[in-house]
Amino acid sequence: MTPARIEPEETYDYIVCGGGTSGCVIAGRLAEELNATILVLEAGPDNANLENVHMAGGWSKNFDCETDWNIVTEPMVAVDGRQVKCSRGRFLGGSSGVNGTLCIRGTKQDYDDWELDDWTGEKMFRYMNKAETFHGKDWFKAENAAHGTSGPLHTEPHDLAPISELVRESMIDQGLPYRPDMFATGETPHGCGDVTRTVHQGIRSTAADFITKESHRANITIKTDVTVDRVILSQESGQLTATGVVTVSRDGTQDEYRARKEVIVSAGAYCSPAILQRSGLGPKDELSKHGIECQVDLPGVGKNLMDHVLCFMFYEVLEPGLTNDYLAYHNNAIASTYQLYQEKKTGILSTFPFGIFGYARLDGRLKDSSLWRNAPRQPGRDPMGLTSSQPNIELWNTELYGGPKQYTDFPVDGNHVFAICALLFNQHSRGSVTLKSKDPMENPIVDHNYLNHPLDMLVMTEACRFANEIVMNGKATKDIVKGSWPSKLTHHTYTKREDWEPYVKAHATTCYHASGTCAMGKTDDPNAVLDSRLRVKGVKGLRVADVSSVPKVNNGHTQMVAYGIGEGAADIIKADANMKA
Repeated sequence: MTPARIEPEETYDYIVCGGGTSGCVIAGRLAEELNATILVLEAGPDNANLENVHMAGGWSKNFDCETDWNIVTEPMVAVDGRQVKCSRGRFLGGSSGVNGTLCIRGTKQDYDDWELDDWTGEKMFRYMNKAETFHGKDWFKAENAAHGTSGPLHTEPHDLAPISELVRESMIDQGLPYRPDMFATGETPHGCGDVTRTVHQGIRSTAADFITKESHRANITIKTDVTVDRVILSQESGQLTATGVVTVSRDGTQDEYRARKEVIVSAGAYCSPAILQRSGLGPKDELSKHGIECQVDLPGVGKNLMDHVLCFMFYEVLEPGLTNDYLAYHNNAIASTYQLYQEKKTGILSTFPFGIFGYARLDGRLKDSSLWRNAPRQPGRDPMGLTSSQPNIELWNTELYGGPKQYTDFPVDGNHVFAICALLFNQHSRGSVTLKSKDPMENPIVDHNYLNHPLDMLVMTEACRFANEIVMNGKATKDIVKGSWPSKLTHHTYTKREDWEPYVKAHATTCYHASGTCAMGKTDDPNAVLDSRLRVKGVKGLRVADVSSVPKVNNGHTQMVAYGIGEGAADIIKADANMKA
């Protein structure tokens, strides 16, 4: 596409491509240097008037519409050829406005495994804490040293529904000791605990808070409903240099914006590689398919796609009042629930309906598997590449019926239902992101390749078996569960690992943790797209800073990683600018 105009005033020191989680953090922190001018370009609308962003319980109402990127995977062989919908927030704040609000950092070893001095576990935990202002509650035994106290991201612990208290007791009974703040400290690979949420006083805190409200500064310009097509690359002193971007507005208008210092691509694991590819940065043979001249042949762009595969297992509860279904599905309860939120910012719509969480190591449970026993291992690591200080899986419960949109068997007739969820860490399978066309308004082709590796399937089936045992055998839940929901499912009777494989194939879905498609790496890594300071190889003045940059996804959730990458990137950019000055 040919840019329609260049306006002299549309020149900034830094251009941030993407107003999502990392992008907003970077822009807000760079704006603390008052002499710098920053432009944030966001493809979706402002989130100020999006009620279902600020009301965490309305999260799913942001999907399948203009506030969703509406990305769907290619059919995947190992999950019965199914396609999976990978919804992403398409508005200011990005997926920080639609996610599960969970602050699950993983372990410090996860980041040490990147083997990059700029991103050690100690540094990443410090960056994540910098973003946060933690608000405690009397009942919660917080590890205060593990939390931040001065960031724009306001967090607090979640008050559990009765079903979650019972699941916690069953987790303890089945060998997962309770450590209240374990997901903040990153020191426990096997246990259960409470999870801090990005909700405070009933309102979701998002990354947009870094550049709006009291954090808005006059040197930040925010343009919404503007999609970044590509980065403008120029030859300056014999060096290929990023000097601006070409954008497309909702009405089809094309514009150029110029950057004096740097362009920072922060559009997420699906869209960041697509922007690079449209700019001529990526695998040469793939770019040629779309008539794009290759500026730098970077084979790793769009490769190394990772996620955490997730399964929901639903159970009907015999007793009323244990789950929150009666506040959402029974009669016209949702009307009064919504009114309560409107008036007091309380009730189930003020939070996300996830309860207690657990991590588990599975070495002992898998020792009977010949695949596990005979799989290659690195010294000190299991076949999944994890040390004994890192969990293999994560487990948690929902506090009412609900999950991805394919689950539509709502308990409207006075029934009571919850799910236990099993999530796989450190998968071996890798997917890809490639262009469908060079049209920036067309989503890229996403192939997550879920569970393609046999060890991934092995661990995932064991995760489901363990989760089911917690519900069906745990002392606090075994007598209150009627069986699977809906009744046509019989997973509550499964006892063998192989029983679970058909269920996993039919129900495995995304945890919305896509990452790794513009990965950092060492100089001699041919698949690395970025160096350890997030600079695109072969291009001056261009960085990618979001979860696409991580070499390996953490063993937790990626929200706090995105905040940490944003905080770290801003520090690095400032330091590099000071060195040049």
